[in-house]
Amino acid sequence: MQTDMRALPTRILQSLDDAIVGKEAVKRFLLVGLLAGGHVLIEGLPGTAKTTTAKNFAKTVGGVFKRIQFAPDTLPADVTGFNLYRVTGESSFIEGPVFANVVLADELNRTTPRTQAALLEAMQEGQVTVEGETHLLPQPYMVIGSQIPYGGPGTYPLTGVQSDRFLLRVWSDMATMDEERQIVRGIDAIERADVTPAAYIEDILLMREEVRTVDVAPSVTEYALQLVQHIRDDSRTRSPLSARATIALHKCGRALAFIDGRDYVIPDDVKALLPHVAHHRLALTSAAETSGVQITTVIQDALNSVPVPRTL
Repeated sequence: MQTDMRALPTRILQSLDDAIVGKEAVKRFLLVGLLAGGHVLIEGLPGTAKTTTAKNFAKTVGGVFKRIQFAPDTLPADVTGFNLYRVTGESSFIEGPVFANVVLADELNRTTPRTQAALLEAMQEGQVTVEGETHLLPQPYMVIGSQIPYGGPGTYPLTGVQSDRFLLRVWSDMATMDEERQIVRGIDAIERADVTPAAYIEDILLMREEVRTVDVAPSVTEYALQLVQHIRDDSRTRSPLSARATIALHKCGRALAFIDGRDYVIPDDVKALLPHVAHHRLALTSAAETSGVQITTVIQDALNSVPVPRTL
């Protein structure tokens, strides 16, 4: 790795610390997702700084940022864009807010599954197709989705296909009393904070190339495979993890190692990532839900049961 590339993740996280009090896990896993070339879902109760954290993260990494505020009446064309036809017979494509380097899909589960699906092609293939014409999205491209826990008023569950497009899911918790004290005392400065980029688009693309060179030993790959298979075999689940979960552990493990200044992935990287890779991809059987089983329990059981490799 180049020395300047090693320093960039720390600079990005420090820049975020200047604008956001707490939220260490959210900040860290947003950066993991970006460097791994994927998308991140932030879930939490209203007022837990999901939107603020995502917006400031976008500012620290440069590029173009756009926000989509989802609602029950949001249409797919409001996301992807549309063809504008004139009386002369000519038409032109009007880009939707999905055309940006970092897109905040705010309160994604407040809109209908039909509109949620407008993001699928963009998230998977980096393009959108409107009336048979394909339009490429800028690179790097990242969607940060935010949602409140399902079951609140006016929410729609994300489909399994939609959830699977998110590389990671991270929970945004309420601020601790100490954090809230800092926020209240410094609210004027926080609201006026002018976040400047700590990196630029070219830097992100270069870091992604460096991340791909991080070594993953066969034993670590096998560990990830065994964890995913253990969850698949758990009779309490009704939505087996797809291969995207294992791929996510591989890609995110390399990104996490890079952020920590290592050229190799360790089992602890996989252990730290599994809850964020698996949680949003899992659903429990009715019997398990009735008996009070939590998704976190299924994941922890896998971590407790699968032997950790001792050597790399």
